[in-house]
Amino acid sequence: MSTNVLFTPYQLADVNLKNKMVMAPMTRSRADNAGAVPNALMAEYYAQRATAGLIITEGAPVSTWGVGYINVPGIYSDEQVEGWKLVTKAVHEKGGKIYVQLWHVGRMSHPDFHNGALPLAPSALNPNEKSYTKNGFTDTVTPREMTIADIKQTVQDFKNAAANAVKAGFDGVEIHGANGYLLQQFFNATSNQRTDEYGGSDENRARILFEILDAFKEVIDYKKVGLRLSPCLNGLFGIAMDESTIPTHEYIVKRLNDYGLAYLHLTEPFVPVDHLPFAVTEVAKHFRPLYKGTLIINRGFNKETATAVLEAGDADLVAFGVPFIANPDLVKRFETDAALNEVDNQTFYTPGEKGYTDYPFLTA
Repeated sequence: MSTNVLFTPYQLADVNLKNKMVMAPMTRSRADNAGAVPNALMAEYYAQRATAGLIITEGAPVSTWGVGYINVPGIYSDEQVEGWKLVTKAVHEKGGKIYVQLWHVGRMSHPDFHNGALPLAPSALNPNEKSYTKNGFTDTVTPREMTIADIKQTVQDFKNAAANAVKAGFDGVEIHGANGYLLQQFFNATSNQRTDEYGGSDENRARILFEILDAFKEVIDYKKVGLRLSPCLNGLFGIAMDESTIPTHEYIVKRLNDYGLAYLHLTEPFVPVDHLPFAVTEVAKHFRPLYKGTLIINRGFNKETATAVLEAGDADLVAFGVPFIANPDLVKRFETDAALNEVDNQTFYTPGEKGYTDYPFLTA
């Protein structure tokens, strides 16, 4: 009997993955302490899911400016590095591989996180969304347009975070360039109205990303760096597509071929975009011919659809989000066609083990 391609090994740069199932990055808000330090509960959570071919952690802010939600673990302090060491050790002891996602929310932050100071963004445009602060979901505000010095500091913050990830024992890092956060705010013409070298053309709006990548070469091998993009994000997180969105992402993806990264991680549309003449309805299929390296695809896949996208050659790996929350042994459940646990979406972002480490495993 032939083996499903989903369960076959994959060579990701210099790391051997035991299957093609990736645990997608998902905010879980369990670092409920003053320093936003990863803890033993988080180590248990990730270790439970170490049968995934690769785990990508929740987004870890690269600086205090990058924070937009309470109780998210950072990767900018020595204490946070020590906390992440608990996580990487636990996952590696279970035979797993783990990357950390490097995050800056940009204008999705709130003055509550910055002693009343405005959050930073490419342009002073309010996304009219919600930030999750100590006061609950709170309306976003009009951010402060970043100066050149702010941008250079942010590049340095990403570099420092990558260096911290190496210290913490991660197998690699994923740059978060998706979901309407800071880097995508630069990429998108509706959120970036700058007229300097960081606005206007595809090259200018993507400049910060490639400055980050160029800075990384001093602290981490490119074979240990991934990038996440959501080219067809529209109507969520304050981002709206226009006729320049896909060409900008095509420019980015083609240029990434010069870097030899571990992977490119793409998301299919969060909401229908077939009514938009300038969108693409199948992101993996559209970008696959443009990218020479490993491609991960994410967004609402199950065993059957994941198998199909791999067999079609439109992606090399498939990332699963919510199914991994409720099923720490998702790989085994897919392999044996076992029923999946029901997910409790009321506990996605609440402190403690409920809805986090207490989902049952299959019995022998």
